[in-house]
Amino acid sequence: MPGRGPSTRPCRFTRSFALFTCIGCVPLVAAAEDLLDIYRDAQRYDAVYAGARYALEAGREKLPQGRSLLLPTLNLTGSATKTRIDSASRDPATAPNLNFLRTPHVESYTLTFTQPLFRLQNWYQFEQGEQQVRQAEATFGQASQDLIVRVSQAYFDVLAAQDTLALVRAQKEAISEQLAQAKRNFEVGTATITDTHEAQARFDLIVAQEIAAQNDLENKRRALQALTGKEYGELTPLRTEVRLTPPNPNDMQAWVDLAEKQSYAVMLQEATTEIARLEAKRNFAAHLPTLDFIATYGKTGQTSTITSPVGSDVTTTQIGLQFAMPLYQGGAIDSREREAAALHQKAKEDLENARRQTALTARQTYLAVINGIAQVGALEQALVSSQSALDSNKLGYEVGVRINIDVLNAQQQLFSTRRDLANGRYTAILNQLRLKAAAGSLRDEDLEEVNRALSH
Repeated sequence: MPGRGPSTRPCRFTRSFALFTCIGCVPLVAAAEDLLDIYRDAQRYDAVYAGARYALEAGREKLPQGRSLLLPTLNLTGSATKTRIDSASRDPATAPNLNFLRTPHVESYTLTFTQPLFRLQNWYQFEQGEQQVRQAEATFGQASQDLIVRVSQAYFDVLAAQDTLALVRAQKEAISEQLAQAKRNFEVGTATITDTHEAQARFDLIVAQEIAAQNDLENKRRALQALTGKEYGELTPLRTEVRLTPPNPNDMQAWVDLAEKQSYAVMLQEATTEIARLEAKRNFAAHLPTLDFIATYGKTGQTSTITSPVGSDVTTTQIGLQFAMPLYQGGAIDSREREAAALHQKAKEDLENARRQTALTARQTYLAVINGIAQVGALEQALVSSQSALDSNKLGYEVGVRINIDVLNAQQQLFSTRRDLANGRYTAILNQLRLKAAAGSLRDEDLEEVNRALSH
């Protein structure tokens, strides 16, 4: 099924972790496109994913190509020729028989059967084909995970941009009310003109921020459209009551071990290293002799010729062994053997580097998940405190113990906290997906779990 890892991969870590819990999640009628819908659109449209799918199809052909080197071959060749012979004697009196015109015909065909008996190079090349299939499957698996992450990133980028625009507009409305109140207080003499100027400055600034937020939302929508080829009027938002949960197992080293063992980057480099090892053995085998079984059957028919006044049909059958031994190739075989050995060592170092980088990515992503969940919790508390601070400042402004700038600052803090909380939730969810991708275990089911947390 598109979007899932290749079926030939070894058994993987099957314990999944819940990305979040949902409190009071009551299914509603879907009114907008959700994450899973957009992911399916991207699977059909995204050129990078389509290219990876075709690369997988091409890579799988390496196996039958390698197997063909071990199987027999059967070839048929044939020819048909017609010759004009016009002979004239220089002395017709003594050699009248040299004056003639003949057009002999020759038709022939040969059927050749060849079965390799000992060609060690071909066997190593066949084994390389198996590893090239592993390469193609690992590359496609990585592309499948990458598509899930890219679609999720683009989806939540749009939601974040929508949230930002909505918060900016709400803040604009709140500042507008504060500006109107400052003007009224100035008119009745209970406030200075400074309050009005401060509120007006904040209002002008928020208007500019609204324009920037609108532009950012449009850019994010275009980025999502580039993945799916479609424009979406509305996206299903994330439930506000969603509660993020730590990864399971909640142990960094467990995820690192898993990533080093089965991540697609490591699997790809393991196959590459094995191909390089077999290439070194294949080049060494170039020193060895080859032995083939060969059988031929041929038939030649011809009309009369100069030497034969009558035609003939000749049938030939041959069965035998063909032995070949390379003796000297100008040093090319030895050079290719040394080259392959060096490339094998390079591939081993690349594999070690892939394991190290994968382990680093797993550690960094795990910490990002843990810290992100903690940050969301802190921001939830900060939101409550910011709302209380705003209410207190509004009350203080009404009774004269607070000035207008205090209320404006409290409003700014509240809306900034709301924005950071929304972005923190999106980032935490994305990091959970990236953690599973680093471990090579990200599947469509994980995206379905995220999709269930949306406000359907």
